[in-house]
Amino acid sequence: MKLRLAVAVALIFAVLTPASSSAATLTIGIAYDIGGRGDRSFNDAAAAGLEKAKKQFDFTLEAVVTDGTSDDREKRVRALIAKNCNPIIAIGRGYAPTLQALAVEFPSTQFAIINDASVAALNVTSIIFADTQGAFLAGFSAAQISKTGKVAMIANSDQADMYKDGFSAGVLASKKKVSPIVKYVSGSYSLPTSQVIAAGADVIFLATQGSDAEVLKVIVAKNAKKKLVMGLINVEPDQYLTVTNDSKQYLLATVVKRVDKAIFDLISKTVSSNEYLDFLNADVGIYGHRYGITGGGIEFSIRSKELQAKSGAINIAAATAEKIAA
Repeated sequence: MKLRLAVAVALIFAVLTPASSSAATLTIGIAYDIGGRGDRSFNDAAAAGLEKAKKQFDFTLEAVVTDGTSDDREKRVRALIAKNCNPIIAIGRGYAPTLQALAVEFPSTQFAIINDASVAALNVTSIIFADTQGAFLAGFSAAQISKTGKVAMIANSDQADMYKDGFSAGVLASKKKVSPIVKYVSGSYSLPTSQVIAAGADVIFLATQGSDAEVLKVIVAKNAKKKLVMGLINVEPDQYLTVTNDSKQYLLATVVKRVDKAIFDLISKTVSSNEYLDFLNADVGIYGHRYGITGGGIEFSIRSKELQAKSGAINIAAATAEKIAA
């Protein structure tokens, strides 16, 4: 089941700009991150938005894939510029340094970057997602079904605000006698997963990027050994995994960042000669759009019967989560 709040939201500030070409001759460039299509992550999510846009709008698409090095990223984006692509959409924060430099060199080219808001340039549209809102719903939902009274978030150190203002705030909002645990990690997730389970956590929210199969594997093994009811709440497309018959019962819910919607919206605005110029950080010149629960940019997909029974409460909690600005 997917919960979404279809609440109308106005742009803080929007400016109409003339398109450099008509919709019929529009050439859009997309710079995929490492792996390109088939990665079951941001690249595939972006491609889904492109496919939808192709069915509705008339444009030519030029696509490149990077090997991840800074030199190759620059080479790939320059290749799109040489083909007169405008706009050029870069997938992932790895392209941020490249766009910061090329935006100055090519001021007439409009760029967009997905999942990053660090490039200070008027011709770069930053598209980000309200991670804290999703973490709030994860914390609230975890607390709703916890039997041990302890739930955990596994995160990177730069996600401290996401834990404090999102996950732990959601646990507190549940008004249950549940304590949140956080484990900041780098590298393998197996040990920290075992550690939070040993500390009593029976629901784990994984907030990092990459495969979550490692965490789910530990959860499956611990359940088989101790016969405990434990499970995972993950994030897509930040994470990817192949759910098996043995593991699917332990995947409780997914926070979904609608990258496909963001890509479709970007193309729709380009075709209609519009662009996002919301203030993300006007003091340093960062503009774009932050997708959250409002408008369906963040969704919470329930996968377990236990959470399904709590869907009414989770839907109410979403109204609180959507007010979180960070």
